[in-house]
Amino acid sequence: MANESRPCPCDIGDKFDYGGRGQEVQVGHIKAYICKPSASTDKAVIVIHDIFGWQLPNTRYIADMLTTNGYIAICPDFFVGQEAWKPSNDWATFNDWVKTREAGKIDKEVDVVLKYLKDQCGAKRIGVIGFCWGGAAVQHLMLKNPHVKTGVSLYGVISRFEDKQSLLHPTFFIFGEKDNIVPLDQVTLLEQKLKQNCKVDYEVKIYPGQTHGFVHRKREDINPQDKPYIEEGRKDMINWLNKYI
Repeated sequence: MANESRPCPCDIGDKFDYGGRGQEVQVGHIKAYICKPSASTDKAVIVIHDIFGWQLPNTRYIADMLTTNGYIAICPDFFVGQEAWKPSNDWATFNDWVKTREAGKIDKEVDVVLKYLKDQCGAKRIGVIGFCWGGAAVQHLMLKNPHVKTGVSLYGVISRFEDKQSLLHPTFFIFGEKDNIVPLDQVTLLEQKLKQNCKVDYEVKIYPGQTHGFVHRKREDINPQDKPYIEEGRKDMINWLNKYI
């Protein structure tokens, strides 16, 4: 995905010991984790997981964070029952593994989730966020899906979407300065093409000194030097959603 010797060298990072405040539900043909705020709302956010799957506690922590900010948050299993990547897996097998889990082929699942949010949760304004693999999926949706109002792509692999930068909706791109999966030259190219082609609001932000996965995989309590950037990334994400949903 990014370099040939180790195509997506994602480190699971600091795995949270976190159980979640929501519940698992069946949404059509897929399972999902959902959390709702105490007050009723018509605002919802679809959370698209990384290669470590929909049950990663870190991702559920972010979903619950969205709920504390007033959103219905849902994290579906976009691998549709297939196994998530495990840290113990052989990286030499990654390309074959990801071929059956393409970030640009989630439209059927997204349609099912959108219907569920509208029919079962009363959602009318829906955005999307995604991490790594899910960040690439967010880019796909921002290019194609007319029903999602806005998106935040967090360190999403961008090489597959280089020639398709006509975004339909406002999109916020978060990258780490020291991300070895999405190098800065790719980010620069993305910015150039967005400037040339994009007719909606967008922002590309690079966080100093940060590596891949910093917003949801680093624990700010054991990475004190990164804490300001982790908090800033999360705050920026919430502010973008608040602005456009």
